[in-house]
Amino acid sequence: MKETKTVSGMPETRAAMHEVMAAFEAFKGANDARLAELEKKASADTLLEEKVARIDAAVGSAQARLDRALSGARRPVLEAAPSGGFAATSPTNGEETKSAFAAYMTGGSTLGLELKAGLSSGPSSGGYVVPPETERAIERRLMAGSPMREIATVRTVGSGVFRKPVSTAGVEAGWVAETAARPETDPATLALLEFPSADLYACPAATQSLLDDALIDLDEWLAAEVEDAFSAQETEAFVNGDGVNKPRGFLDYDLVEDGDQEWGEIGYVASGAAGAFPASNPTDRLIDLVYAPKALYRPNARFVMNRRTVSTVRKFKDGDGNYIWQPAQRPGDTASLLGYPVTEIETMPDIGADAPAIAFGDFQRGYLIVDRAGVRVLRDPYSAKPYVLFYTTKRVGGGVQNFDAIKVMKFAAS
Repeated sequence: MKETKTVSGMPETRAAMHEVMAAFEAFKGANDARLAELEKKASADTLLEEKVARIDAAVGSAQARLDRALSGARRPVLEAAPSGGFAATSPTNGEETKSAFAAYMTGGSTLGLELKAGLSSGPSSGGYVVPPETERAIERRLMAGSPMREIATVRTVGSGVFRKPVSTAGVEAGWVAETAARPETDPATLALLEFPSADLYACPAATQSLLDDALIDLDEWLAAEVEDAFSAQETEAFVNGDGVNKPRGFLDYDLVEDGDQEWGEIGYVASGAAGAFPASNPTDRLIDLVYAPKALYRPNARFVMNRRTVSTVRKFKDGDGNYIWQPAQRPGDTASLLGYPVTEIETMPDIGADAPAIAFGDFQRGYLIVDRAGVRVLRDPYSAKPYVLFYTTKRVGGGVQNFDAIKVMKFAAS
């Protein structure tokens, strides 16, 4: 049995989409009036500037509500029962496993659970691998709550380090006549990328009364408790992480002017002004960013920026006077910029001096998230009485796997 999601039939999604479109129409009218005043008087009325700012904030809030409504629909289709792979580490009877884990959560009973050492170096080191149903509930919520998980490649592995060989220079080829000699060509140049997994932990608390409540689904309760903590830490690491006991973010790699970068570096396009867009034709710089990646990466490409940067580019028009930012036109879509989807990630830097505030590219090809199979829980009824703590850990890694697929805009003159 599979979990399926429908989007078009969700009234809250349609209502949120209509709210975005109505707010954006109001924004266009107010911003057009502001631009007309700027052309006529070289300055806009303060009240009009404030009106544009208020409506822009309303568009941003409506878009955020729409994104939240759509996040559940963008969750991956999941099997309701394990079909192989890492499920072999769990007992064959899923109901027995879930019942044993529920007994452990509510009362600390360890009967029927497999002990896993190595959660910590203390004398009480140990923990229990959660049942597949609980692990999938956590993964499902993380997929909905983490924007990077929605756009990157996510792979589940069975070891602490995932190693991926990649070709940095392809095999050479050439044209020859039918009977001509065929000289030996240089082989492909290979590099080995390593993606180590690091421990991500949270420690939700519950009262014993809550755990004893027969109406509580412990799988969903645990997943909901760790969702916000895990997704916030993951998103920050996937963007800015330094790779030390955490994933390495795509902005942590060396940024080199596009065309001069080598393997292991991210190419950038300058905005044309120090810490800002240029005063004239700022849209041209965004078009330069769109055409920085090779053609094969553009069909699945998208913009990534935070909401304050979205607020800035929302005011831009193309040469024909059309706004380059557009709200979603139908349920299931996202807002677009120059025809490409926009993913808002709050951990992206603000526009500022030398800040890589906008990224563009095919993140599915460019960034890899590695999940080490297994989520572990250690029950602690002693440290915070009368609360019961659940020390929950999962191992996550990540990094750039294709340096040609992602480009950034650096807000500098050159």
